[in-house]
Amino acid sequence: MDTPAAANTMIKTLRQLFRFATRYDLHDTNPAGQVEYLATNADGYHSWTLEEIKAYEATHPVGSMARLALALALYTGQRRSDLVRFGWQDLRESSDGVVWLSFTQHKGRNRHPITLEIPIIPELQRHLATEGTGDTTFLVNDFGRPFTAAGFGNRFRKWCDAANLGNCSVHGLRKAAAARLAELGCSEFEIMAITGHQTSKEVTRYTKGASQKLRAASAFRKLTGPTSATKSVPLFTAQPTGGTISGPNARISRDNFEKWQPVGESNPSFQVENLAS
Repeated sequence: MDTPAAANTMIKTLRQLFRFATRYDLHDTNPAGQVEYLATNADGYHSWTLEEIKAYEATHPVGSMARLALALALYTGQRRSDLVRFGWQDLRESSDGVVWLSFTQHKGRNRHPITLEIPIIPELQRHLATEGTGDTTFLVNDFGRPFTAAGFGNRFRKWCDAANLGNCSVHGLRKAAAARLAELGCSEFEIMAITGHQTSKEVTRYTKGASQKLRAASAFRKLTGPTSATKSVPLFTAQPTGGTISGPNARISRDNFEKWQPVGESNPSFQVENLAS
């Protein structure tokens, strides 16, 4: 096993197997039940810092598939199993001119499907208009075919290694996005609307560092008074106004995407320079 978490998963599986065997008299004991779990990192995946994001960008220029992968993960906050499926068919333009990413999350899609609609911020729009994408999915491998989730994870690992970011992973960008949303003052329910989590437990684990920072800033304001440095700012410049997705002309394609103009400038508080801390 490569990691303590993987070893623990194996032990858990063996315990279930032997539990079944003992229940039906196929084995006398459950030896896996005597094996203790290994200690793991309670914080889970490492959340990217600003310096790590800049190091990745310095290694992988705009226009590369590696750079597009970073932007998709960072500005949608989704899992790799969803990132590899996103394509032009998932983009819609609402009546107020905002482009939305509309999809059903791959995880739990059969038993508990979760459908999300996420505004595409101008920074990500620029990447989609600049980087080469596939016909059915934005992200494609060296053969021009869609990635599998595992294949994308392996390739992203190589992209990180090329930038000497051995502690970083694509899932860590999901954590970084959630943490930045928390730092911007978003509530747990607002963050859940982006990440697709159904309970606040996981969101709290993702954002506890940001929550600590917010509490510290609040305590400091009580001592010094309000300052512009801690002023809350909206997450997106192109705020949704409640408009519904209009008819078939609302679908966005690769051919007409470059003609679509973002509403105003991208919110600087949600750009790379301020996303991780």
